[in-house]
Amino acid sequence: MTEHPTSHEGRQPLAARQQERTRPRQQDAAAAAAAAAIPSPAAAPNPGPGPAAVAEAQAATRREGDRLRFVGAATRRIARGIDLDEIVLGLCRASVPTFSDAILVYLRDPLPVGDERPVSPFVLRLRRSDRLRHTDEEGGEAGPESERLRPLLADPTADLVPAAELCEVRAGGALAEVLRGVRPVFGDSAAARAALPELLGPGRPVPTGHRAILAPLRGRRRVIGAAVFVRSTERPPFEASDLLVAAQLATHTALGIDKAVLYGREAYIADELQRTMLPDSLPQPTGVRLASRYLPAAETARVGGDWYDAIPLPGSRVALVVGDVMGHSMTSAAIMGQLRTTAQTLAQLDLPPQEVLHHLDEQAQRLGSDRMATCLYAVYDPVAHRITIANAGHPPPVLLHLGGRAEVLRVPPGAPIGVGGVDFEAVELDAPAGATLLLYTDGLVESRLRDVWTGIEQLRERLAATAQLTGPDHAPPLEALCDDVLDMLGPGDRDDDIALLAARFDGIAPSDVAYWYLEPEDAAPGRARRLARRALSRWGLDEMSDEVELLVSEVVTNAVRYAERPVTLRLLRTDILRCEVGDDSPQLPRQRRARETDEGGRGLFLVNRLTRRWGATRLSTGKVVWFEMATRS
Repeated sequence: MTEHPTSHEGRQPLAARQQERTRPRQQDAAAAAAAAAIPSPAAAPNPGPGPAAVAEAQAATRREGDRLRFVGAATRRIARGIDLDEIVLGLCRASVPTFSDAILVYLRDPLPVGDERPVSPFVLRLRRSDRLRHTDEEGGEAGPESERLRPLLADPTADLVPAAELCEVRAGGALAEVLRGVRPVFGDSAAARAALPELLGPGRPVPTGHRAILAPLRGRRRVIGAAVFVRSTERPPFEASDLLVAAQLATHTALGIDKAVLYGREAYIADELQRTMLPDSLPQPTGVRLASRYLPAAETARVGGDWYDAIPLPGSRVALVVGDVMGHSMTSAAIMGQLRTTAQTLAQLDLPPQEVLHHLDEQAQRLGSDRMATCLYAVYDPVAHRITIANAGHPPPVLLHLGGRAEVLRVPPGAPIGVGGVDFEAVELDAPAGATLLLYTDGLVESRLRDVWTGIEQLRERLAATAQLTGPDHAPPLEALCDDVLDMLGPGDRDDDIALLAARFDGIAPSDVAYWYLEPEDAAPGRARRLARRALSRWGLDEMSDEVELLVSEVVTNAVRYAERPVTLRLLRTDILRCEVGDDSPQLPRQRRARETDEGGRGLFLVNRLTRRWGATRLSTGKVVWFEMATRS
């Protein structure tokens, strides 16, 4: 094995060789760091935003904050409106002058309601316009600035409002396309330049630049109108962000109008329902004068359960009814209508007042377990000058005497209708001539500020004070008395609806009444003729004797034919002559056309031709046939 000699100088240790290889890289890194530490003109330090940029950013932030605050205040003002005019007025007052110098609001005519299909053609009507007012309009001198603003603001009807306030939207036209797009557009956009002349009318100047915004008003289902916002040349034009503001105003306005239209329809239905549930007019029975009033609780509760009625009864009597179903809703009004119809039916049967309330109680229980109502039922007899009253949990009536004394009648209170299993009690009281009976519901005497008995006492005092104004010998006028009673209500006294029925008792004097009993025999018609002739002679009505005798004979003949008990005949003289014939047969007579060969069947034909009016009423004990004739005095 041969060894090669090696020199010490030519051979280095391993660690030394690695150190030599690393040194050049370290030197390069140090040189690069030193070079980076030397400042360069191209890499100068960033000084940050300048004062102008900061001021602009702060101004933009303020404008955005003002815009948000304006939108919030404007939408709240629009939302406060309940009806259509209030909402449109809220939009105009919120927009001018904060957002625009003038505004035009167009609405569809007629406005569709809910799911109702809109009518054709599509017509827009100018509902309201508003503009900025200037001092020169109030008598001051008009300066150069006012002269520049005058064409736009001082007389908007000359430049903005079309001569005709109607605009028919052509299908496929420029205005229809903008309305279909829903989003607001600037007045100088291509779509608006063609749509605005169609909306405002031909020949009307359209503001140049971003000084007008056309905003469609879209409700929940369809476009219902449009709003035009205009700025003058004296203030900055609209910005792109103002389109969002206009969209917010238009959206809130359209939705509010939708709700207002729906509310208006519901209010109309409620008013019609309430109107049809109450009598259109009161009858004019003999011996009593009537007046009535009805007030709803509030605009937001237009229907209620209060009702009143006056029902003519046989014998010149009249039934006076007032009631109150609990609640203020369509349901309450519907139940009230059913109870009122039931009361009218029961009254025609001539049942006693306590029996009428008993049957009303049964009817209320059939309608439902929670159908509660109060009712007062009275029957006035002008011949006997008496009144019979039964009460079912209702406030007691007040009687105003001719001398001015007012008293609360003591009537058994009874239980409300619908309770079930209770008896009702009737009382009979004097009804002197010239006295006034006032029937009312609790809304007149009870509120948050007073209890029912305090209110009744205030009502009694008010009636007595009103009677003192006319003197002891003259009763106050009936209509004026009702108005005066309602005037006692204060601002906080309208918690409930109010029904009021006033009856002035005139009565019929005994000398104007003739009454007889006739046995059901063949001689009864002849005796009836003689009795009627004597009564007419005593009253100075001899010229009516022939006709009255003929009619009395015909009616009594029919009664005798079917009666088993004595027949009653009564004549009453007031401003008319009334004849009443009663018998115990429940079968009502019916007029029919008699044939030429028939020997009978013409009695009611004669009654119908010779009298002013006639009728037949079924009673619990039979029936009464009556007729009326005008006196010739």
